[in-house]
Amino acid sequence: MDQAEPRRPPARRPQREAPREVPRAQEADLVARLDHPIIVGFSGSPSSRNAMAYAAGVARRMGRPLLVVYVCSSGVYCEPLTGQIVGVQRDTEVLERWLLAELDQITGGTDMDVHVRTRRGNPARELAGAAAEFCADALVIGGPSHVWRRIAGSVPSWLARHARCPVIVVP
Repeated sequence: MDQAEPRRPPARRPQREAPREVPRAQEADLVARLDHPIIVGFSGSPSSRNAMAYAAGVARRMGRPLLVVYVCSSGVYCEPLTGQIVGVQRDTEVLERWLLAELDQITGGTDMDVHVRTRRGNPARELAGAAAEFCADALVIGGPSHVWRRIAGSVPSWLARHARCPVIVVP
């Protein structure tokens, strides 16, 4: 399930509140507030950190909200010895706090409208879906770090061909 939490500037409150789940009734209000955001795909890699810094600067200059999207795998795998299907649950609250801490470290805690979303599935398809869902002005993503991904294909190359908004690939 998608979850979002707006980031408030540190000057307004002494401690960051823990992210909480957005009820369905407030989902429409969230979509209305996120009209034409700058979306950044974040994975924790050095290139995605550069992409987050670039996206924060673009959002600040354009006066748009920043939507940080972290896509994790479905978390389901098959145990090889027993054949049992195992589902790994991740704590989204801890994950979103980590993403906000990364953003504060990268941007220096500037005053911006920031939202965090976690999704499960294929990173390229989920980022393209978020861009279409929120009518994003731009989608910023870090470049592939491995040489074989540059040759065989990667998330940025798929997004450049299929996303319905401008895609900015940051090395």
